[in-house]
This record gives sequence, structure tokens and C-alpha cells, in this order.
Amino acid sequence: MKLPDCYRVLGLREGSSFEDIKASYRRLARQYHPDANPNDQAAQSRFVRIATAYDTLCKHVAPTAAVDWGNVRNDLTETPARTTQTDADQKLKRDIYRKLQGVLQKQRFPRAIALVEGLAQRLPDDGEIRQWQAITYQHWARQLMTQGQTDKARIYLKKALKLLPAQLPLTESIEAELARLEQFR
Repeated sequence: MKLPDCYRVLGLREGSSFEDIKASYRRLARQYHPDANPNDQAAQSRFVRIATAYDTLCKHVAPTAAVDWGNVRNDLTETPARTTQTDADQKLKRDIYRKLQGVLQKQRFPRAIALVEGLAQRLPDDGEIRQWQAITYQHWARQLMTQGQTDKARIYLKKALKLLPAQLPLTESIEAELARLEQFR
């Protein structure tokens, strides 16, 4: 079954969120379940189509945690690891940080990645910048998941994991998202 057909079977518009897909599936499954419609072949057939559509969409539309853009600042400042830097480097870092916040809030992820990668090249030993980079990759991966680009999302989540030490809560969050993506493979 093609994706547009799956959305139609569930009574949804293309690009609906995972939560909408799940809610529609549950509603329709209760309505057409064979136990609720004994001896009704049409309802049973409809139930099978609904289940097939839901399974197909689950493989292509990953559940994503809602991004609280008000907390992006908190995410970006979680790691206190700093290196000795010149005043010019510190000013550059502050300026890029402000730009990065604005770009992330506007969901302009390729621009955010370009900003943070450029800063990471300039200050390669700064742990805080590596964390900003990982957070940016994570948010971009979430956006890619909502667009059904799971392979590309997987790549960015793996890139994010390579940047972080294992003990951070952010690392656990990214690992959980990657595991959820692998589940739909």
C-alpha cells in the first residue's frame, strides 16, 4: 500500500503527525474490529486495511518528541566544559550562540548546522560547542523523521552521538531516538 493510500484509509491528510495517525488508527480499529462486528466481512476487511495502513505509516513516520523551543537555550548550555579562548573567540562564540538559537527557533536546520559546524572548526576542542552541534543534529533529525526521511535522520543522530560523552542526559535522549528509529527499519 502506498503512503497516500495509507493516509486516506485512516481518514487523514498526507503529512499528519504520528500522534494523529495513532489516534485515527485506534478510533477506526475499535469501530471495525472483528469482535465488535461479528459475521460482518466488510468490517473485517476494512479492519485489515486499517491495520495494514497503520503498520506502513509507522515504518515511515517516526514518533517524535515535541520540541519545546523555549528550552533550546537550556539544552545548549547544559555542558560547562570550556577551554581557554581569546576574547575574540569568546565574542564569536556568544554571537554564534545567539544566531543559533534564533535559527533553531525558526527551524532553519541546514543554516543552524552550517553555523555550528563553522564554529566547531574554529574552536575544535570546545566541549560546549560539540554539544551545541549534537543538539542541532538532533533537532534536524527530528524534522527529517517527520518528513519520512528516516535514513537521513539516522545519519544525523549517529553524528550527534559521536560528539558527546556517554554520561550526558542528552546522549541518552539521542540514543533512545536512534533506537526508536532502528525499530522501524
